[in-house]
Amino acid sequence: MFYLWVVIVYTAILFVVGITKTRSIKSQDDFMVAGRKTPTYLLVGTLICTWIGSGSLFGGAGLAFRMGFSEMWMSAGAWLGIVIVYFLAARVRAIAQYTMSDILEKRYNAAARVLGSLTVIIAYLTIAGYQFKGGGRLLNTITDIDPKQGALITCAATIGFTLLAGMMSIIQVDLINGIMMLLGVIVGIPLALSAVGGWDQVRTLPADHFAVFGQNDAVWAMGVFLPTFFLLLGESSMYQKFYAARDERSAKRAVVGFVIGVVILEVLLAMIAIIGSSKYFTHPEFQNPDGTFVKAKTETIILYLAANDFPRWAGAIIMAAAVAIILSTANTFLMVVSTNITRDFYQRFFNPKASQKNIILVQRVLIVLLGVLALYVATQREDILGMAFTAYAIIGAGLTPALLASFLWRRATVAGGVASIVAGMGSTVGITCINIYLEKHDKPALLEADYIILPAALASILCLVVVSLLTKPPSEDKWKPFWQARGGGQGGSPGIPLPPADPR
Repeated sequence: MFYLWVVIVYTAILFVVGITKTRSIKSQDDFMVAGRKTPTYLLVGTLICTWIGSGSLFGGAGLAFRMGFSEMWMSAGAWLGIVIVYFLAARVRAIAQYTMSDILEKRYNAAARVLGSLTVIIAYLTIAGYQFKGGGRLLNTITDIDPKQGALITCAATIGFTLLAGMMSIIQVDLINGIMMLLGVIVGIPLALSAVGGWDQVRTLPADHFAVFGQNDAVWAMGVFLPTFFLLLGESSMYQKFYAARDERSAKRAVVGFVIGVVILEVLLAMIAIIGSSKYFTHPEFQNPDGTFVKAKTETIILYLAANDFPRWAGAIIMAAAVAIILSTANTFLMVVSTNITRDFYQRFFNPKASQKNIILVQRVLIVLLGVLALYVATQREDILGMAFTAYAIIGAGLTPALLASFLWRRATVAGGVASIVAGMGSTVGITCINIYLEKHDKPALLEADYIILPAALASILCLVVVSLLTKPPSEDKWKPFWQARGGGQGGSPGIPLPPADPR
């Protein structure tokens, strides 16, 4: 009951902060991109909180429990991606849009916008959904409540918070969340070592836990490296937060703090999981009778340690950090999907002259509907890591090649960009649907989630390059704005020429 009160109080604090920002919402810019006034230090916090979610707390921790230090291949993909983003951040901010699909239409055409939005919607509902699943596991760990009921509670809390002040409230509380996450992992390492009996106990783990590729090979390593790498480069919520930056310089500087924070948090989270696995590697709760792991249970190792092996004060910090990790990611991804639909469909095609008040109302209604839909999506798979890899591949293969080509390859054509999105998204969704069908009929998967990114990304890149080279080069007005937008000042190229919103 003590930990439940910790969760309730910490969540209440976040809501209070969000409520204080509600009166600041006057326009679409305020709700979608925090008024484009976010300073560097707040941007660092919110970028870190966006990336460190249930995929790290549960999926990555479970993989570290089962595989050991080779789990770092999954994390390293994001680290390299962030380094590359450093050179793009200022240019993205200078384009001054609202969604990634705005960029796709500006560089390609309206079809690319629609396809890009559909890709984001499918992937991000999946990501939001497994945040709810993570919240359910958190509540189950501290109260024994059914994980499905816990997911429902998490969904309701996320919807309620996101409705308050949109991106403005998210960015404000993410500074608190980021501090809590860092404090949690710093406290967790020495206490985990103490709980298991020291490093000598950790050394009792199988030798492959300390090998470069673990019990697998380089192909597997690339299978878990590339999804996070490609996802990070095409991460729509990250780009939306770049649009929220005060200026191009703030966006670029924030990436430095972003990569440092993510590396520290992901390494320490994996370390806690590996240390904990040395005590619970053969524990009946974590293994099936045939000796295989219960994947869903291994994904709870960090919370399990906090609830059963840590002093109460430390457990309280870890539980609060878990709330920060889950809610900060869930509300961001819910916000991004609702922004995409509001901006890329409602405002772009159905009501270009919508008033500011009407735009915000529509987005708030969508937040509720999409939250419920994301909760349903979460029921379709049990393991968070599998859901994560699928979502990563949808974005990484469906959007990243066409998006990067917008900034890096002048020869990319409209047809090439559209073909790339179709090939990447189509390959990933097709393989995933076949896998779900085979799983329901107790048959082996066509291709494990770990490896879907390989054929999907290859198909996307090949279509981008081949179709672009076979079609007429794009006109200068298509690529020039993306090469002129090169960081530095406060200016930027104008956005897509949507009719201005009615100020009423």
